[in-house]
Amino acid sequence: MYLNVRMPSKPDRPTVGDADDGHGSIGDPSYDPSKNVQDLIRGVKSPKYKTRHVFCEMDLLKGRGEALEWRECARWVKYEEVVEEGGKRWSKPHVASLSLHHMLEFRKAFQESAFLVDQECYSLSQAVDKFIESWVEKGQLNPMKRQYLKNVMLINHRHRHEKGRPEDKRKNQLGSEASLNKVNSAISLSSHFGSELSLESMDSDQASTKKLNERFLRKIPKGAEACNIMVGELEDLDVGLVGFMRLNDARELGGISEVPLPTRFVIFVLGPKDSEVHLKEMGRCIATMMVDEIFREVAYKARSVGDIVAGVDEFMEQTTVLPPGEWDPKIRLEPPTKVPSQEMRKTDSMADLMKRKHGDDDSHDNHDDPDLLMSCRPLAGLFADIKRKIPFYASDFKDAIHIQCLPATLFIFLATLTNNVTFGALLGQGTGNYMGVMECVFAGAVSSIVFALFAGQPLNILGSTGPMLVLEQIIFDLCKDNGWDFLSIRFWVGIWTTAMLLFMVVFNLSALVRYLTRFTEESFACLIALIFIVEAFKKLAEIADDQPMRLHADENVVYFPHCYCAPNTTTNGSTTTMATTTLAAGVTTTTMGPLVIDGVSFANATKDNCQSVMAGLWDCSNQYIPDVFLMSCILFFVTFGIALFLVRFRNWPCFPTFVRQIIGDFAILIAILVCVGIDVAVGIPTPKLTVPSEFKPTLSEERGWLVEPIKSGNPWWLYLAAGLPALLATILIFMDQQITAVIVNRAEHKLVKGKGYHLDLLVVAILVAVHSLLGLPWYVAATVNAIAHVNSLKKESECTAPGEKPTFLGCREQRVTALFVGILSAAAVFITNVLQVIPMPVLYGVFFYMGWSALGGMQFIDRLLLVFMPVKYQPDYIYLRHVPLWRVHLYTFIQMLCLAGLWVVKSIKSISIVFPLLVVFTGVVRKIIECIFTQKELMYIDGLLPGKTPDDHKKTDSTTPDDDVEPVKSVENGKNGKASFFLQDEHSDNGRNTYINSGFDTKL
Repeated sequence: MYLNVRMPSKPDRPTVGDADDGHGSIGDPSYDPSKNVQDLIRGVKSPKYKTRHVFCEMDLLKGRGEALEWRECARWVKYEEVVEEGGKRWSKPHVASLSLHHMLEFRKAFQESAFLVDQECYSLSQAVDKFIESWVEKGQLNPMKRQYLKNVMLINHRHRHEKGRPEDKRKNQLGSEASLNKVNSAISLSSHFGSELSLESMDSDQASTKKLNERFLRKIPKGAEACNIMVGELEDLDVGLVGFMRLNDARELGGISEVPLPTRFVIFVLGPKDSEVHLKEMGRCIATMMVDEIFREVAYKARSVGDIVAGVDEFMEQTTVLPPGEWDPKIRLEPPTKVPSQEMRKTDSMADLMKRKHGDDDSHDNHDDPDLLMSCRPLAGLFADIKRKIPFYASDFKDAIHIQCLPATLFIFLATLTNNVTFGALLGQGTGNYMGVMECVFAGAVSSIVFALFAGQPLNILGSTGPMLVLEQIIFDLCKDNGWDFLSIRFWVGIWTTAMLLFMVVFNLSALVRYLTRFTEESFACLIALIFIVEAFKKLAEIADDQPMRLHADENVVYFPHCYCAPNTTTNGSTTTMATTTLAAGVTTTTMGPLVIDGVSFANATKDNCQSVMAGLWDCSNQYIPDVFLMSCILFFVTFGIALFLVRFRNWPCFPTFVRQIIGDFAILIAILVCVGIDVAVGIPTPKLTVPSEFKPTLSEERGWLVEPIKSGNPWWLYLAAGLPALLATILIFMDQQITAVIVNRAEHKLVKGKGYHLDLLVVAILVAVHSLLGLPWYVAATVNAIAHVNSLKKESECTAPGEKPTFLGCREQRVTALFVGILSAAAVFITNVLQVIPMPVLYGVFFYMGWSALGGMQFIDRLLLVFMPVKYQPDYIYLRHVPLWRVHLYTFIQMLCLAGLWVVKSIKSISIVFPLLVVFTGVVRKIIECIFTQKELMYIDGLLPGKTPDDHKKTDSTTPDDDVEPVKSVENGKNGKASFFLQDEHSDNGRNTYINSGFDTKL
């Protein structure tokens, strides 16, 4: 390979990979380092060469007083840390930035190195002997310098955590005979460092007296092994010496590592005087490659120098070069939030690697879910769900043994209880109290317990929805206007609904959710999230109706903060006066009576003198308490703010990881407890959560817990006509349930226990029948509650390696949290004394947080923000690389229209009955827009429908700039899909003149 790069301040690049070196050259068409590496990784299967994590430590030969020592200067677990001499501390972990020049220098030097693998060494002294012997055999070291070099290589090692070790005095005495010209100079040949015997005894003694860094060991993955790299300049060396040794078994070699880990690799990089910087950079290159996932595996399995060289070449092929004029090498690169998997480097061709590297990977998920295949066999989907979930049933309970499940349970319980109380109040108004708060709380308990025990996806949370409330009100109004019994008719609607849902389960119709793409999912989920947010603010505003704020106070208005004394209109023996009094809430009353009696005015009268002296009436009917609404607003926003802050606190740099994890898990609970404490401390009587204290129906004088299916006042044909509203209820329940299930089961949640769409629908169908018999509201999967449940159970990796960001591992899939939510809901009647201290504004703030968090991460919201964002500030979303911006805005506008339509239909009571049909219509709109957008564009913005491919129905009028570019034809020497990186003198671009800079070419 020729790189026409001019390096003005550095010597000419070395020529590496000549024909006589015995190794392949990147310029050779037959040499494919990626293939060589893949063959090596796949070919060596012996357990002896099992790859482990590697801790790399680089020690630099430095002077200390009148002696020399190997001083630790850098270390790698995953990212580089260097000792900052000025600050006397370790630097912040950062991505290592390597010089291409030193990478090439190391590649050349390694081919001439002492390459020793599977060596049996029990001490560093034995390893040093083998290195020296190899260098002498290769003619790289004068035999006269054997003992001198060994003395240097066996000098004590000093690590950053060691301060003032007692053995320093002994070490100085051993080195007192040495003559040092300067601190960084090497030992002269005339120095006497003691005999070989004394050095070996010092080697073993050092291991027994060293104090190792046990604390840092916790940050290293278990089972890791050490790689020790020693770099130093020596006056009496004429050429550089590089040695690589892999021990047959990892062993402790005299405490040369900072941490108590066995050493598997020993590497020496030595050079002549004034080469320290150059040698140190080569050592950094080696250490960085050793912590690379693929090169590390090559190092464990290499059988020859050629295998290591191929590993270096493969590493360089994956390396991105930053131009020198556009980047400062002194800048320390922050570790990325997410690191792509390196598994593709073990299997793919180089062309595929480069395609993925530059973001051109077309392997996007479509909706061909293998768990949702249509089948002609009845109940095939249900049996598949049961077969898939049975192996995980026991683990669904064992996996809940974790502290994270406790706050998740309490958070979802309070959220569902508040929702049930709020929904029950509205339902009581809409159904004449035939179903109220008690029925909703009871329905929530039954639904949660049954669904948690038997459902296919227990992370779903069943709850009430606005469209179901509208349907209940329509059925009640129809029965009331015609004199029919409401609960009896509703029972038959529920039975018809159950039958239709069972029909869907039997004939595997849940597979139709494959056609619900991100377009429909996010439109529906965004609607539900917005409903939560809007309703939270509405409920907060309703507090102002009862306790308004006193704005622009009028001096002519008498504000009564509490009860007041009102004149009695039937006073005898006194002069009466008509008095018009304006009260605090704006209520004007006209009373007849004396305003002043015995020098006491009614405005200043107390309860005692009002009745005894004034002969008035102590009136509390227009009681006004100031600051209730203002305090409610404070509690509302403080709850939301604390919850949002503490959830994001996981990613703060303060405090240890486990502390941040616990605080983040208990974020909602902490927010609620803090605001309840504030409310109690202030003492302002804000509205409190009210839960029924007796287990009985709301309208207990007219109904019981069992519904009579047949009533004498209902005509027989109603039991058949009930199928019509049941059809709408079926569509609504199916769409609500399955859209929420699709959102929960998204690939980004990394669920591993499988899905259960058919089993979920069966459980919901049975619950509809049970609730119809008990006269309870029908509950389905609540989108926002389910998303909040999933978010509260997310797992992140424990940050072991310094600088490594937590990675999302998936969700804690279990049934216990939903089960205990149902149990606590059932016990809510018995803990009313505890629940009634919770202010409703606090729970409204939780509602606001749930809606807000549900909107987070939606691509629709991201695309909506792009409309208001200048191009230069837009994030690098993958779809912006492949779809023109104006077409992204067009797609967002169409989705916005669908969302607005859903909101309008939901809000208008007279037409809200068709809301389920409009949700289905959004799927039709998604199909229609395929006439506007190409499949490739939809693949990046949304997702492909089943059976579609990116190449289907290409449109010539909507080509992207990439479509006009001809594909690069493979060059003559590119084989096996391998990319070609040759800028040779012979190459010309269609006959145009090519600049030749052969004097500065670097040939690999």
